[in-house]
Amino acid sequence: MKPTTRTFSKALAALAIGLLLLSGCSSLLFYPEPGQPFTPEKAKLAYRDLTLTAADGTRLHGWWLPAKEGVEVKGTVLHLHGNGGNLAWHLGASYWLPEAGYQVLMVDYRGYGLSQGKPTLPAVYQDIEAALHWLDQAPEVRGKPQVLLGQSLGGAMAIHYLAAHPEQRQRFSALVFDGVPASYRDVGRFALSTSWLTWPLQVPLSWLVPDGDSPIHSIERLSSPPKLFFQSIDDNLVPLDNGIRLYQQAPPPRVLQLTRGGHVQTFADTTWRQVMLRFLDDPNHFNGLRRLGEVPNYPEEKNAQ
Repeated sequence: MKPTTRTFSKALAALAIGLLLLSGCSSLLFYPEPGQPFTPEKAKLAYRDLTLTAADGTRLHGWWLPAKEGVEVKGTVLHLHGNGGNLAWHLGASYWLPEAGYQVLMVDYRGYGLSQGKPTLPAVYQDIEAALHWLDQAPEVRGKPQVLLGQSLGGAMAIHYLAAHPEQRQRFSALVFDGVPASYRDVGRFALSTSWLTWPLQVPLSWLVPDGDSPIHSIERLSSPPKLFFQSIDDNLVPLDNGIRLYQQAPPPRVLQLTRGGHVQTFADTTWRQVMLRFLDDPNHFNGLRRLGEVPNYPEEKNAQ
């Protein structure tokens, strides 16, 4: 039977992934898009352009989205986006938060959007540090809860960084993770398994992906603050079992919320926005919607109270 164009395209994509695996972890993880195709003004949002400086001198671009005028400020969300595009293409995940009373800091990693440099590990961790430093200096942030929203690679890098910097994770009242992989290597293997062309090579090629920074190795150190994990059962990049494994490895308190839809498309659905807002209202006692794969969110002695 003659292969369809779609099948052939998938095979070529999988082959490209295999070649990226051969060229190193950074090439696999980061797909930056330079420039700024639009600003939050397109979504009729108030915003401020920011310039942050990483410890090595790299200048980074960010957006500050204040809470909607007339709405009580409930807190600040640091939004760390995924590995593709730039700020503009990830605005859809947090544009709705200012109307709910949450001001938002979004930062493009080095090499993304209008930020300088080239994204590599471990250099990108300096970009997270620069964002945290900016929050320390911003008067509008003080006295209000801080929340981290990490999507896909952004969440994975945040887990690794916060595990190594306990003094930084103490600032957050809650952590929200959306489509975050447990293991870079396992996700690479999954991608290679989706095509007949690369399926036989999935094991040897995937082992070329450095896995030391994968969140599965550090999530156990995040005993606080409370954590909410969103994972789509339809995710075609981070498979369901990979996301659930990360959740199960995380110490309580934590909540798993299974969703539907594509990779990191969670907040296109108003239902999951409401779940996140309810979680942020009381992170220590929110149990979410019970779903397949969950284990107790709190230790038994707390459940018994």
